[in-house]
Amino acid sequence: MPIAIFGGTFDPIHNAHLTVAQEAADAFALHRVLFVPAGCPPHKSESTGASWLDRFRMVELACAEAADGRFEPSRLEEGDQKSYSILTIQKVLAERPDRLYLILGADAFAEIGSWHRWRDVVSATEFIVVTRPGHSWAAPEGARVHRLDTLALPVSSSEIRRRLALGEMPDDLPQAVGQYIAQHRLYDWPR
Repeated sequence: MPIAIFGGTFDPIHNAHLTVAQEAADAFALHRVLFVPAGCPPHKSESTGASWLDRFRMVELACAEAADGRFEPSRLEEGDQKSYSILTIQKVLAERPDRLYLILGADAFAEIGSWHRWRDVVSATEFIVVTRPGHSWAAPEGARVHRLDTLALPVSSSEIRRRLALGEMPDDLPQAVGQYIAQHRLYDWPR
């Protein structure tokens, strides 16, 4: 059973995340795609006002709304400890999948050499790299890399947060996620 880990802050999760996961699941015949909200990402220090639990709940809602039985919200990085990919990978490998993939954007993959125990990450998994215009990258030696040339999806969580703070509810959010944000007044909504 091939499994993919799709990690990130998901702050908030949006439709482009779901599109990427769907395309990866279809292209690589994935049995499951684990959406893993980072508990405490080592490369990001800013807080945007959404707790881990809020981000996890939004991932749950988005996965349910997507109605793809392969999408699974995961609590693997819950807690205050640093969220290192290698630790998450080791937990998933304990399930003994046939193949383990890591889905990530080209911008994140370009920085893999700065990751904690990155050589272990490279040897433990295969990468599905979502290509993005304007981002170049080179695979480290020994990396098993598959390109996912997806549609140009000019959506970012930071842009969504900016628009929410201005009082706009972006169409790029799954409906249930938008409702959750409004109900819990996340990201300065409504101002």
